[in-house]
Amino acid sequence: MTDVWDAHYADGNSFSPLRDTERALLAEHAPVPGGGGRALDVGCGVGELARHLAESGYEVDAVDFAPAALARAEAQPGAVAYHLLDIERDSLDALSPPYDLITFRLSWAFVRDRTRLMNRLRERLRPGGVVCVITPVMEGVGDGKRSIALDSDELDVLCAGWGSAERYDAGGLAFVVLRDPVAAPVSCGGKKRPTPHALTGAGVVVTDAAGRILLGWSVRGVWELPGGKNDPGEGFLEAGVRELAEETGLRVEPGGARLLALLMDSTHGIPRLTGAVRVDAFTGEPAVTEPELVHRWEWHEVADLPTLSQPLFTPSAHVIDTVWPGLLPGLPPVHRYPVSVNSPSGAE
Repeated sequence: MTDVWDAHYADGNSFSPLRDTERALLAEHAPVPGGGGRALDVGCGVGELARHLAESGYEVDAVDFAPAALARAEAQPGAVAYHLLDIERDSLDALSPPYDLITFRLSWAFVRDRTRLMNRLRERLRPGGVVCVITPVMEGVGDGKRSIALDSDELDVLCAGWGSAERYDAGGLAFVVLRDPVAAPVSCGGKKRPTPHALTGAGVVVTDAAGRILLGWSVRGVWELPGGKNDPGEGFLEAGVRELAEETGLRVEPGGARLLALLMDSTHGIPRLTGAVRVDAFTGEPAVTEPELVHRWEWHEVADLPTLSQPLFTPSAHVIDTVWPGLLPGLPPVHRYPVSVNSPSGAE
């Protein structure tokens, strides 16, 4: 992906120039604090917004992962500290928080692990500071550009977890102003009344090399683990391995999956049995293969799970609590039956 963006900028391409409406909204909602302030521009591209913030009086850090973009940015006059940085993958030690303003202009739609990244940036925001996201919206772009825009549900997720979230129009772009991050207690929610086949299924806890857990943002408005229903004659472990591959493209390596427990609760008066599957070894990168079910997959810090701003699917919460007992307080009741099945049958 870095190579694609580097080629984009190396060919002289850029994006829509900064509008006067954006400048006016920034001046109104994110003025430079008395005595000066610090700003971080994420996905700065060729640096137009970063230079504007510097000219307004901010000390500015600007980051992008495309070398060609930063080469063009640094060739322009302006007191901006540019950093070649993949904001999702690299260490953030090069940054100089706390920041009074953090901006994303035309870049938020390209962030994959949005919840985790926003949590890390919130930690670097000065009390009283502002996060400003300037983004295209779905109704304002053509079908061929849906990937660069946010729909109303994604805007709602962006605004969750803030004491103040305001949206303005900036010449057809959504100008979102976020203040006062708040930690919400964990909540759980269902999706809909299941079909009779939904009585049994598997939930899969898979973590990356950094220990982050994979969750999908469901089209039904909950975070959920990979997983799903058993096929006829299929065990919980096999179902979890198959569903993981079908939903995310991740393949379990031989010996890389274990069935930890069977969890029994009920939904809409129907008993529900969920196999808690733990995957320790896999290949591939998460991808949305069933967009009719899941908007996107994100790697989350385990420590962030108790304060997610959006609900966890209840069976997923129970499976997570099996792997990390006590992590999620106040869960609905469940019967938990530990098992010791270490052979990942069907995990080729």
